[in-house]
Amino acid sequence: MQGRFLLVARTAIAAAMLVLVAPLAAFAGGKAEPLRIEFKRGAYSATISESVRGDIEADYVLGAKEGQRLTIKLTSVPDKSSAFEFFGDDDTGHPHDTQFGYSGVLPMTGDYFITVKRPAGAAGRKGTFKYRLAVTVR
Repeated sequence: MQGRFLLVARTAIAAAMLVLVAPLAAFAGGKAEPLRIEFKRGAYSATISESVRGDIEADYVLGAKEGQRLTIKLTSVPDKSSAFEFFGDDDTGHPHDTQFGYSGVLPMTGDYFITVKRPAGAAGRKGTFKYRLAVTVR
């Protein structure tokens, strides 16, 4: 009887620890879901103005159809303090510099993911940068 009580007690303690520790593990290493960019009815573009601190990345997703033209323009303050990269559902990455933006015809129908982050070589910098992400799909 005493052995059974110990087994139940240990199981209860393990379950309580899991309930307490699981959210911390998700917070420490998890990545937030990307923010879906949606266009207002009849619109074909959207602009997002945000700021991020340190090496935090901002993730966005938008749906588009094969043959549509995607145009992305990113400006930041301080100048050149951010860059972006975008991926299709096929995980093919397309890194782009802040000065040039991107404009191209999309090869497939599906979701496209845009990540705004510090440019290569600027990782580890402290402080906040503000950016404006303009996305057009036609």
